[in-house]
Amino acid sequence: MKLHVSEKRGVPIAPGMIGLFFEDINYAADGGLYAEMIENRSFEFVEARGTNTDYYTVYDGGYGWKAYPEDSNARLEYVSGSPLYETSPHYLRFTAKQAGEGFSNKAYTGIFLKKGMDYKISFYARMAGYKGNLKVSVVKDGKNYGTAEIACIHVPQGEWQKWNRYEAVLHASEDVKHALFVITLEEPGCVEFDHISMMPGDAVAGIFRKDLFEKLKELKPGFLRFPGGCIIEGNTLSNRYRFKNSLGAPEERISNWNRWAVHQNGPENDCRSIYSHYNQTLGLGYYEYFLLCELIGAKPLPVLSVGLACQYMSCELVSMDDPAFQEFIQDALDLIEFANGTVETKWGSLRAKMGHPAPFGLELLGIGNEQWQTEKADFFQRYMAFEKAIHAKYPEIRLIGSAGPDITSERYTAAWEFYRRECPKHENFAYALDEHYYVKPEWFYEHTDFYDNYSRDIKVFSGEYAAHPVNGMNRPDANTLGGALAEAAFLTGVERNADVVVLASYAPLFARIGYTQWSPDLIWFDETVAYGSPSYYVQKMYGENMGTVTLDTEGQEKELRKDGVYYSSSLDENSKEIILKIVNSTEEKKSLSIDFASDWNLTGVVKATTLHGESKEDFNSVNDPEKISSSFEEASFNGEITLEPNTFLVARFPLA
Repeated sequence: MKLHVSEKRGVPIAPGMIGLFFEDINYAADGGLYAEMIENRSFEFVEARGTNTDYYTVYDGGYGWKAYPEDSNARLEYVSGSPLYETSPHYLRFTAKQAGEGFSNKAYTGIFLKKGMDYKISFYARMAGYKGNLKVSVVKDGKNYGTAEIACIHVPQGEWQKWNRYEAVLHASEDVKHALFVITLEEPGCVEFDHISMMPGDAVAGIFRKDLFEKLKELKPGFLRFPGGCIIEGNTLSNRYRFKNSLGAPEERISNWNRWAVHQNGPENDCRSIYSHYNQTLGLGYYEYFLLCELIGAKPLPVLSVGLACQYMSCELVSMDDPAFQEFIQDALDLIEFANGTVETKWGSLRAKMGHPAPFGLELLGIGNEQWQTEKADFFQRYMAFEKAIHAKYPEIRLIGSAGPDITSERYTAAWEFYRRECPKHENFAYALDEHYYVKPEWFYEHTDFYDNYSRDIKVFSGEYAAHPVNGMNRPDANTLGGALAEAAFLTGVERNADVVVLASYAPLFARIGYTQWSPDLIWFDETVAYGSPSYYVQKMYGENMGTVTLDTEGQEKELRKDGVYYSSSLDENSKEIILKIVNSTEEKKSLSIDFASDWNLTGVVKATTLHGESKEDFNSVNDPEKISSSFEEASFNGEITLEPNTFLVARFPLA
């Protein structure tokens, strides 16, 4: 096989084209990227039940908590009446009948301690009828792996006992997994507790779990879309993600049940899934997402509700003629002010109070998620109302519209017809349309030319894509090498059409093993480790190797794909390197002869990053996290590249 690398420049590649999409699915936030180790720390959890038009919740403030020891006579009551904050009305009233009694938290699959690490403990407590001190421990099978002593504040008898905040550092004496977090009293008495927290000492900015944060940063993302996804819509409108509820001090934030708590509910499970206690503490809120973007070098791309609950799971909506609809538009305006406003503005001053006086530099904003037009769901009219209000005040903001939930139905066609009709009438009406496709690997191979004939007048955001060889709940094996290679092949066509596709992100991003509603996913983890799927390495190789301009492929991609080989070529004008991305999707070794146009003066060196495996069914796991991972080699270039079976190769050729 032969490949000629043309000297003809094609189209500019948008800086930061390859990015990330974060949704709180698969315990990606609480229990995941948010480093908090305690589950249900403020005693506000609910159990979510129901299906379609009939969702409801049952308060279960004691979820995750038990008396310690379990056979003790200690009493745990989840009460309200004199809360720390009205926005978090419930708290624990604990009564010990004997010295040494206490209570424990299960902490998902249990506390994991690393020997030698310090952990920050904090909580609020009120001595309702107690004169002693407290002890915080991490315990497994009766053995103590770390302890912190807490000296309590007492007032004279008869005076009102107020809430006080306590802090301590717990030092891990040994490694341990699946342990309990325990607080005990040294004598009988009654103490009230709220907002009990345990953070690892290595949490990035005191917020983000370090290994997961580093996995994101290593991808060198150009942008981060957040916080969803379906959760911004909610299965009910009251269940939607409200950005204002996620601001301020974490202990003041209003918790919420997660839309994915009711995934796959039905008569067969009495409308109660195994994830019915999936809640959102909102400790990871809009401020933290903006901060995360800053720390990983990504542009923020928040997404907001348009007053439509999830159209897959509900028919609830706020009518546009209802005054409540204006609240949704005002949220958009206030979010922009929170991100970009000066410290003299209402929402800019709150951002400063939270620790970030400088603006976050918001440029992009998503209007709705995966919405489509129906007789009752008037999404197009809603988009127009948002666009008019936003651009009247902030004409510089680039808006992302929705092309619907797929790219094959009438919903997709109707969306494009709407935007193509309206964009010429309004300046800056829509920057890009958000397209989603979760498809079989074969579809990606068959549609590497998907964007070749798109009109160039409106841009595309490939906002959610993934190859699904198989899918389901808790399926790390769904992230096969074969799926990743198909994604890499499809992205060669995306890159070749960089004048149409300006943003692209795989989805979903995170999956906690044993807590996963949707597979496949980019990054898998448990309480101890995190690893990238084969798809992770495809994204990484693209993120690290985007040129500034494409090079004309002269139609050669059509011939090569007949042999199961897919490629794109670009030039990095900054590093002065030609970049070839090549996929060998076959089970046969291929030899590719590469001829460069005479204008290119090569140094004779090739820097190659390779993703390869023996079988397309191979996948990574906790026990073998790098079975499929990329490798790097720098070598002399003799005019030919060997492509092993089942391989994605990125080759950089420096110019003299």
